[in-house]
Amino acid sequence: MEIRCATLADLDALAGAEALCFPPAEAAGLDSLRGRLLAYPGHFWLLWAGERLVSYVNGPVTEQPDLADWMYHDPSVHQENGAWQMIFGVGTIPQFQGRGCAGQVLRRVIADAAAQGRRGLVLTCKPQLIGYYASFGFADEGPSPSQHGGALWHQMRLTLPATVR
Repeated sequence: MEIRCATLADLDALAGAEALCFPPAEAAGLDSLRGRLLAYPGHFWLLWAGERLVSYVNGPVTEQPDLADWMYHDPSVHQENGAWQMIFGVGTIPQFQGRGCAGQVLRRVIADAAAQGRRGLVLTCKPQLIGYYASFGFADEGPSPSQHGGALWHQMRLTLPATVR
């Protein structure tokens, strides 16, 4: 398996995986993914098994310390030298779930954020995933004001050590 950053040529594979990984109200559509890929392709980490996209993590970098719903719809939020790596989506297609694929990609994202001098990473997750993200060092900051997809979300933050900034 190989982890690499996305290109626009990956759009269809990414849209297909997004549709498999998230309910329709939460999944990013083709146009949204295209806008994000054009704005920050280096912040889409894709795990491939041969020619098949099996897992991915994506999101912009910004100076904003908290993830807000409007960010999902505005690729211009991305600031390449921003302090916070936001994570919009962590997905693994159903046939590969339970094999540690998302964890491989998350560890790469965390390492890249540290190498890039970020203050940390921020994501929102459903309550049943708090423990999963905590296992990577994310701290639960409580319920998020997010209304994304009509679900209840918790904001999670991983603050990187000051020595890597």
